[in-house]
Amino acid sequence: MEEYRKKSWFSRNWGWVLGGGCLTIIVLLVVFVGSIFFGVTKMFTSSTPYKYAMEQATTNENIIALIGEPIEKDGMLQGNISLNGDDGEADFKIPIKGPKGEARIVVVAKKDYGKWVYEKLYVQIKDSQKQINLMEEKLEGI
Repeated sequence: MEEYRKKSWFSRNWGWVLGGGCLTIIVLLVVFVGSIFFGVTKMFTSSTPYKYAMEQATTNENIIALIGEPIEKDGMLQGNISLNGDDGEADFKIPIKGPKGEARIVVVAKKDYGKWVYEKLYVQIKDSQKQINLMEEKLEGI
């Protein structure tokens, strides 16, 4: 007589176990990367240099004439920002667009004793490569 052995639950369902485990790992990885991306983006957009640069660009009559209004962020920021208490550094570019064209805001600033000092703050128009200074002959911002 032939003996019949019943397979274990794992040997019958190993494909589902591995597939579900891989899917779980992939989902967790996507959530992790997404949370890092949104955290870094939030850090940039809530910083004083970002807010100040956007305010200066969206209210500048020369920029409005060249790329139109409303002016809004267009794409991902490039660069870095580091904060350490009352000190810090910012060096980044903000892509912006309007109905008439595209540009980018270039920001280079240092934070000393709680106050941001802007070394560079200008908008570069994409089509003409024209640069519009946003510092208005002063180096100190907010």
